[in-house]
Parts: sequence; C-alpha cells; structure tokens
Amino acid sequence: MTFPVQFEFAGQYYHWHFLLETLAFIVGVRLYYFLRRGVNDPISDENRLWIMLGAMLGALIGSRFFAVLEDVANLGRLNFLMLYASKTIAGGLLGGLFGVELIKKIIGVKVASGDIYVLPILVALTIGRFGCFLMGVAEPTYGKVTNFILGMDLGDGKMRHPVMLYEIFFTICLIVFFQFIRLKNLPNGDRFKLFMLLYFLYRFLIEFLKPYQPLFLNLSSIHWAALIIFIYYYKFLWRLISNLFPFASKTNSL
Repeated sequence: MTFPVQFEFAGQYYHWHFLLETLAFIVGVRLYYFLRRGVNDPISDENRLWIMLGAMLGALIGSRFFAVLEDVANLGRLNFLMLYASKTIAGGLLGGLFGVELIKKIIGVKVASGDIYVLPILVALTIGRFGCFLMGVAEPTYGKVTNFILGMDLGDGKMRHPVMLYEIFFTICLIVFFQFIRLKNLPNGDRFKLFMLLYFLYRFLIEFLKPYQPLFLNLSSIHWAALIIFIYYYKFLWRLISNLFPFASKTNSL
C-alpha cells in the first residue's frame, strides 16, 4: 500500500479522505434519525434543530481553534486558508459540547440531550478515521517513529505508529460497549458523558505516541482539551469512580 492512497475516476486521481469524511457525516446523520424514530424524545423537534445548530457552530469553532493551537510554531503566519483547512475531532467535540450547552441555556432546555448522539458519533468517527489513515503522513494524524511490531510506513519511509488504526479499533470497541449497555437503566445523559470521558481519555494517552508541539507544561492542545473535559465532568467522574470503587470513596469520606 502506497500512501496517500488514491482512487481513479474519469482519468483523475482523488484522495479517499474527502469521500470517507463525507460518507461519515451522511451515515452519522442517517443513523441519528433512525435511532430517534424509536425514542420518546422529551425535546421538541424545533428545539432539537436549535441544539444541532449549536453543536455544529460550536464544533466548527472548536475544531479550528484547537487545531491551530496544535501548530503553535506557525501561529504568526496564520491566514484564512490555513484556518479553514485546520480541524481536529477533539476540538470539534469540545466546541460542540459548549455550543449545545449555550443554546440550551438560551432556549430553556434543561434535560440532557446527548445520549442519542453517541452511536452516530462513534460510527462517523470510525468511517472518517479510515480516511485519515489512508492519507498517511500527508495528514497530521500519524504517529511517532517506532520499532513496535505494529509500526507502518505511512509514506515517508519510516516505521510509525498507525495511530488512526488504533483509534478505529478503539471506536469499534466503544460501539460494542455502548451496544452492550444500551438496555441498562442509566440516568439520562450518562451515556454521552461516559462516551466523552472515555474518548478524551484515549485521546489524552494516544497523544504521547504522536509528534506534537507542546502548548503549555509540555502538553499539546489536545491534552488540554481532554483536561477541560475531565474538569467539566468532574462530578460525573467522581460518581463513576465511587460506583466502581465504593471502598475508596468510603475511605475518603472518613
């Protein structure tokens, strides 16, 4: 396999990345509407549209903001084209979260709204990450040089961690996990919170296998995005830890 992987159409060669990114969006949206048909949604159709608008605008801003901070060395040369081309899933999820919460405050929606998005997001992530992987080192989502058995030549003649394949495996595991617990009687909103914590924990750890530029305290913008999520969901995180390790929480309360 030669990276970046392309396909031929009408005598021209095209990258799979854009095609798979578009497919990921379409499949994710269609899956959301399919799942919503079988759910008694406490949020009206109009408010759902406002919430989705908040998510998209927040994701647009967040994905660009954190992507730009990934390349701090070129901040002084930043222009519109660079800003438009820069994007990161982690920043998009974080920005989307705050966009949703802001819109919900404005329209007066107080119930949790994220559970129904978990599976569509994971499926879209899995499809989209195949596109990132097929770009090799032409997309800044590759790993560090390694002697590890799973190392691959992603287009520059060096054996690197295929971190996109790692993420695909992880998101598939999350899909299986959330399907396994879908009938569990969890409080509304807990599935989305759990997804965000698990995904950002993965992103925090896997970032150390990527050649990143430190933003502050030797941590990248993705590390800081993950830390923001951990702080934002600290109450849920503490409840989760208390349920998993009740002895530890009782000891701490003595």
